[in-house]
Amino acid sequence: MPSPYSALFAEPGTKAFSAAGFLGRMPLSMMGIGVVTMVSQLTGRYGLAGALSATIALSAALLGPRISRLVDRHGQRRVLRPATLVALATAAGLLLAAHLGWPDWVLFACAAGIGSVPSLGAMIRARWAALYRGTPKLHTAYSFESVVDEICFVFGPILSIGLCTAWFPEAGPLLAACFLAVGVFWLTAQRATEPEPHPRERHADGSALRSAGLRVLVATFVATGAIFGAVDVVTVAFADERGHKAAASMVLALYAAGSGTAAAVFGLLRFTGAPERRWLLGVTAMAVSMIPLLLVGNLPLLAVALFVSGLSIAPTMITTMSLIEEHVPRAKLTEGMTWVSTGLAVGVALGSSLAGWVIDAAGARAGYGVPVVSGAVAVVVGFLGYRRLRRPASGRGGTVGQHSEREERHLA
Repeated sequence: MPSPYSALFAEPGTKAFSAAGFLGRMPLSMMGIGVVTMVSQLTGRYGLAGALSATIALSAALLGPRISRLVDRHGQRRVLRPATLVALATAAGLLLAAHLGWPDWVLFACAAGIGSVPSLGAMIRARWAALYRGTPKLHTAYSFESVVDEICFVFGPILSIGLCTAWFPEAGPLLAACFLAVGVFWLTAQRATEPEPHPRERHADGSALRSAGLRVLVATFVATGAIFGAVDVVTVAFADERGHKAAASMVLALYAAGSGTAAAVFGLLRFTGAPERRWLLGVTAMAVSMIPLLLVGNLPLLAVALFVSGLSIAPTMITTMSLIEEHVPRAKLTEGMTWVSTGLAVGVALGSSLAGWVIDAAGARAGYGVPVVSGAVAVVVGFLGYRRLRRPASGRGGTVGQHSEREERHLA
């Protein structure tokens, strides 16, 4: 790995919390697609499969920011462990209900409980921010985390879909639950690198979502998440229609590989221009890259198209994390990062659900219209909110350093 990445791990404990974060994030790419594969195999109903995946994502969208707000106030260990136990218990209920053919409402109730799974990506990024805030290493750290995210999305679908199709239908979500348990309990055992909580600021300024810039990022990523959710569901159905359902995992892995490749390169670069411009360019590139999916007719061409479209994902996400630092106070950083994940989760829910119904009604190829439309919406929202992203220091925004300077001047 290039030296800027190696330098990240000079601080004690960084390798351990990175490894724990990797394991704990594997369910992010495994659970939703595993549920889609499991339910479609057991029932043949893609509409139900997509709706259950959407329920998990929507529940995470509702619960995630609240969990992260508690983390900012009370610390990672005190909050993540009980939240994870709830997620594990309801995941076990979902697998049992699906296996025994229980009524749909039981499946949805259990899927909703899985939404209490913590946002491990935000927790790890908060640890990096606590170590390297205000230094060039933080950009490299965020890039490294995007690489880790994409590694999860390369191997997660392969493991989840592969186990569901080759072993037994519940195997993929079951392994995802195991990864979650090991990752969270290992991470929370590492107290030395845990960011300091901010209990005194629990009532200050309300939610991080009061930041106008953060609201723009969240709204845009609702549409972006719809791209991701739709692509996952439609790709599984597209491969199934051609008699190669298991190959969907490899195709989706190439989608993630494109993003991971871009993240590795992006982390080596240093930028001096306005980050909001790079962000808007990235959102536009993601939207345009969806158009070729409407034209592909076989799996090899689909794999190439998804790899190319993946190249714009990680740079956009990395820039988003930098923008959150500018628009959200330090005491609400974990919550701010989770709100963007929440926007993605809501979008994934909408995209996967809508795509499932389109597939049932018109076939898999028509389903790729969902990410195309979602990309167009993301661009429109991004352009409409661009001016708000250019004004970070409006009383709540600004970089962490700017917040500290304002606080020092106030105390003086």
